[in-house]
Amino acid sequence: MALTSAEDLSRVYTLLQDALRQDEAVRKPAETTLAACESRPGFCSCLLEIIGAKDLEQQSDARWLASVYFKNSINRYWRTRRDSPGISDAEKPHLRNRLLDLIREENNQVAVQLALLISKIARFDYPREWPELFPTLLQKLQSPDVLTTQRVYLVLNQTLKELSTKRLAADQRNFAEVTAQYFEYTWHHWCSDTQGILQGLQTLLAGPQSAMLVADQDQALRLTCERWMLCLKVLRRMLVHGFQSDARSVQEVGPVKDVCPSFLQAVQELLQYRTALKHGQILQAFVDKACLRLMKIFIEVQCTHPYSFSNRAVLPPVLEFCYTQISESKEENVPFETFLIKCMIFLQSVIQCVAYRPNKSGRVVGQSTPTLEEAKGNLARQAEEIVTTLLDKQRLVVLCEILVRRYFMLTPADLEEWAQDPELFHHEQDLVQYKDKLRPCAESLYLALFESHRELLAPVVVSILKQASDGCPPAAPGADIQITQALLLKEAAYNAVGAAYYDLHDYIDFKSWWEGALVHEMSNLHPYGRILRRRIAWLLGKWVNKIKDELRKPVYSALMRLLGDGDLAVQLAVCYSLQSLIDDVHFYEEEFVEYVPACLELLIQFMQNAQEFDSKLQIFNLVSLIIDRLGEKIVPCVEKILAFLPRVWQDSEGQSLLQIQVMLALQRLLIALGPRSPISYEILFPILQYSTDVNQPDELNMLEDGMQLWQTTLRNAPLMVPQLMNLFPHLVSVMELNFEHLQAAMSIIESYILLGGADFLRLHASGVVKIFEIVVGNVKERGMLCTLPVIDSLIQCFPVDAPALLEGILQKLLVLVVSGRDDGDLVKASAGAVLARVFVQNSAFFAQFTSQPSLSLALQQSGVAVSDQSALFLFFDAWLDKVDSLTSMLKRKLCALALCILLTVSQPQVLDRLVQILSVCTSVLHETEEDQNDGASGYDYSGTEDGSMGPLVSEDSRKRQVISADPINKVPLAPFLKEKLQTCAQLHGNAAFNTAMGRLHPKLLDQLQQLMQS
Repeated sequence: MALTSAEDLSRVYTLLQDALRQDEAVRKPAETTLAACESRPGFCSCLLEIIGAKDLEQQSDARWLASVYFKNSINRYWRTRRDSPGISDAEKPHLRNRLLDLIREENNQVAVQLALLISKIARFDYPREWPELFPTLLQKLQSPDVLTTQRVYLVLNQTLKELSTKRLAADQRNFAEVTAQYFEYTWHHWCSDTQGILQGLQTLLAGPQSAMLVADQDQALRLTCERWMLCLKVLRRMLVHGFQSDARSVQEVGPVKDVCPSFLQAVQELLQYRTALKHGQILQAFVDKACLRLMKIFIEVQCTHPYSFSNRAVLPPVLEFCYTQISESKEENVPFETFLIKCMIFLQSVIQCVAYRPNKSGRVVGQSTPTLEEAKGNLARQAEEIVTTLLDKQRLVVLCEILVRRYFMLTPADLEEWAQDPELFHHEQDLVQYKDKLRPCAESLYLALFESHRELLAPVVVSILKQASDGCPPAAPGADIQITQALLLKEAAYNAVGAAYYDLHDYIDFKSWWEGALVHEMSNLHPYGRILRRRIAWLLGKWVNKIKDELRKPVYSALMRLLGDGDLAVQLAVCYSLQSLIDDVHFYEEEFVEYVPACLELLIQFMQNAQEFDSKLQIFNLVSLIIDRLGEKIVPCVEKILAFLPRVWQDSEGQSLLQIQVMLALQRLLIALGPRSPISYEILFPILQYSTDVNQPDELNMLEDGMQLWQTTLRNAPLMVPQLMNLFPHLVSVMELNFEHLQAAMSIIESYILLGGADFLRLHASGVVKIFEIVVGNVKERGMLCTLPVIDSLIQCFPVDAPALLEGILQKLLVLVVSGRDDGDLVKASAGAVLARVFVQNSAFFAQFTSQPSLSLALQQSGVAVSDQSALFLFFDAWLDKVDSLTSMLKRKLCALALCILLTVSQPQVLDRLVQILSVCTSVLHETEEDQNDGASGYDYSGTEDGSMGPLVSEDSRKRQVISADPINKVPLAPFLKEKLQTCAQLHGNAAFNTAMGRLHPKLLDQLQQLMQS
């Protein structure tokens, strides 16, 4: 039912008011009713009338909420939907026209929502259904009213933002047309507003009253500033998205060289006024935002149109300006930090710009017109020349010096933050994005310089290091330390050497440096010495490739001392270095094993003192890595670790990342313990119980790691225990959920079969069958290939009981082999091998199984013409075509043994297939003879020297036992074939048998006779 009457309008307005109430009993029903109305015709028209009602201007909250519901309705119902009438085609033109009439909205919040509404509709309807959108906006821009034009630019900015995300070629052409229509007008509007703002700033600062008071009263200037900012955003979108990137087209984008010089001039003038404005004023906030916005345009335009930006009227002055801001700012006139970050990002973008690196390939001889690549090369050479001229060797050296000496140094604010919260300080320095903070941004620019100018800058950094070391020599142990500029410069120099470690390896003798300075500075435990201790601890993790042989143990000893340092930031830096050293290719557990007990003790204490989640995660990652790399050598410390893990698990409740690390550590510990793993069961099983429960709240994050832990537990268990046996129903629930963990589930089932034996099958046979019923026939080839070996193992271990349990599964497999389904040949061959094992190990069951009416019915339902053919021969006929897909020698021998047994079936159809049967058997006999001649068994099946199983068995030993007991391995094929051929002759008579044998090719017959005699 449509909402069209005045009563409907009043009711919707009442609902909006109720939806704004604090009382939940009133608010919730109103929200529910409004949500139900969204799909009703006329609802959006009602909302739009409320938004535009003049008598409701004071009720801005209700009007704002109406605009939000309108926006949600557009997202859900503007496009035609089958399940809801939504917004009709008749209603849409009214909504579009009415929205354009409401553009001059005085309330800022409602105006923003209206702009979003128009942009959402434009994404769907422009240009086909709404071609008049941009002409109407352009017409409204002619108005002398500042508020009207400001609101138009607000709409234009949001609409262009929405349209710029459309990537189809037709949409990009439409965007280019809008750019061509609006660019010049917006540009001239921006230029006039710029002059007005600069004049206004000059007038305000020259007046007798404070700028803050006048600025607050001057509404026109405020609106002009807002319009200026919106014009700038519109220009940025048109520059970046309204022209094809010249990096692809090599076509000059003319507006770049027209507007960028004016943008640069605006930045320079605004920065001058900024110094005269008082901190915290509205206008200073505008100036800051304007300068940042202009620098953002330089960065984006240079990335999008690098060749147009390399024009001599653009790149040189902007590059010079940014270099000057970074290098020559005085202490009393330092640009604000975020502006310096933008300057550094721009400089880095130019230095690393791939378009400014000429291609070294030459030109094709005799070619008259330059190719696209040649044109790019010419432009790249011009840009490279500009960059090289402006950033010559002298300037690069100066820039490198300034970055290290000024921007790498810790400030009083940094030291205060360190003192207040060491953990937060460390993580902010270590993990923050380089575009967010000044020092990380300076480090990123420093590394960008090293990429291209290693030979020039490496000696400079070494010189800074030497000067800093000479100016602040290592203090004696126990000596007093003061925080001086020399100390902070030394820390900055160490930072520079660590950041550029890859480029400085050949320039610094690390061993001499370590013995002459670093080890002494690490040994001074004065509180202010933490500045260098933290940096050196971090530095060691960077220079890990130089810490080899006899240097390892002294470094380990020094780091162990620092791991007990009272400062958490120093300890976290030590954790980083230990992680790097232990995870290094030159790590040898024999060198580290003596430090393990003390290291674990200190890490456990540190874990208890740490408050930040990132700190705990970093510490525990190190513990887990030590367990992994030490292997069996960690066993003496197992009690300490097992006492530590439960506390970590409990403290990390609700923090799945840390709990996952606990499970990973447990996996590594179980592998290290091997058959001694039961000592960990007290903590292990509660964690396993929780992590493999599909109903626990963190199932999505933890189930995969829980499955891996379960798998590792089974593989390393020496014997089955009740806790493990009782856990199996969780696997059924996991497989009922989805097939995401199929491979792990199959591995777990196989481990249960090997470990639990008959007891497991007696207790959980129904669960195993249920899992196979869920999987077989419902997964793709990869899933079947990891499932079939587990079914084969179950039949191999329980040849009498398993086939009867798996009768339904075996029926599916036989239908899969015989029917013409699209399953791959390898899947059909492997499924046939499973059935062949049943035939070899339990022939009586197989005969009864293939004669059941239910099997014939299943074959018929799958499209197989059964007629009077036995399912037995249907299976073997289909399977024999796929046998060559099997590559495993064991499976091919199983196939041959099954065919030998088929010879003993008394039905005459056997003789019709004698040639094919003997061809396969002869081929397999050849392969087995070659294996015997090579003397390769392919696997060592013995458990110990005398072939007996040791008292502490692993899964590998259990597998060897099962394989050695497999009748397929015990039965020699040639005598077996000879025996079955004799039986076949007796069953069918010599005359019929000899006739069938006469159909063999003479060469095949000779080969068969030779193989059987040998």
